[in-house]
Amino acid sequence: MDILGDSDKNSYRSLSAAVSYGIASMAMVFLNKAVLMQYSHSMTLLTLQQLATTLLIHFGRSMGYTKSKGLDMQTAKRILPVSLFYNANVAFALASLKGVNIPMYIAIKRLTPLAVLIAGFFSGKARPTTQVILSVLLTAAGVLVAALGDFSFDLIGYSMAFTSVFFQTMYLVLVEKSGAEDGLTSIEIMFYNSFLSLPFLLFLIIATGEFPDSLSLLFAKSNSFSFLVIFLLSLVMGIVLNFTMFLCTIVNSALTTTIVGVLKGVGSTTLGFVILGGVEVHALNVTGLVINTAGGVWYSYAKYQQKKSKPPKLTST
Repeated sequence: MDILGDSDKNSYRSLSAAVSYGIASMAMVFLNKAVLMQYSHSMTLLTLQQLATTLLIHFGRSMGYTKSKGLDMQTAKRILPVSLFYNANVAFALASLKGVNIPMYIAIKRLTPLAVLIAGFFSGKARPTTQVILSVLLTAAGVLVAALGDFSFDLIGYSMAFTSVFFQTMYLVLVEKSGAEDGLTSIEIMFYNSFLSLPFLLFLIIATGEFPDSLSLLFAKSNSFSFLVIFLLSLVMGIVLNFTMFLCTIVNSALTTTIVGVLKGVGSTTLGFVILGGVEVHALNVTGLVINTAGGVWYSYAKYQQKKSKPPKLTST
């Protein structure tokens, strides 16, 4: 009975982590869009979100609200590649949007699960089941079909987008490895990632010319109560998103996290048609989204069957 109870708790934790990340990620898309419609300095926004995360965790630890460990330089050195890949992913993603339209950008980013699968193969990770492999391929195929109606080509933009996929893949794989091998909690990884991101992001906003005009505009915009509320919500949701993403990756896997991201993209696209309007619906787009969703559902079923077939682990007391 105890073994069954532990199994149920682990399954519930895995499911809740995946669902929480999906909801937070979807909400973040619309909050960021709402902010950026009035405040176009995206790198400054990202810097402030990371700063808010760092300060919240630091003061939370100082006041005893969290039991996470303090800053350790040896650990920081191990986590540094995670932070670098994270920021490189964001930087190349933003750069790609200058030459690639939104539907094609989303389509390329949704190829991350396939890249994670390939990275796992070359890193010596256990081979996934045939159903897992086929479901990820089906998800990627759905993405390509959905993008055919809006296919356009910009060599620099496409190069940036695919490079972003590479960095996102390495980032997710390293997060999973850091949580498993270094014994760090999701809050601790989130703190190190945010803290180590700040010098890189500060350099970017200065080098790109966003600073100091971005802060002047932010202070001017803060006179609007509606903007201030949306902006503060985006800061809070940035913290929630980072926490749920790290938690989902540690509790489940990098592949599960990216699949949840793919399904979130489907939900965001669907809501975008309803909320934003002005988007022409093509048969290929709808067909691709259906295939993409079917791949995600198939993957969930395959992972459930895989976990169900594993014998429960006995722990000595």
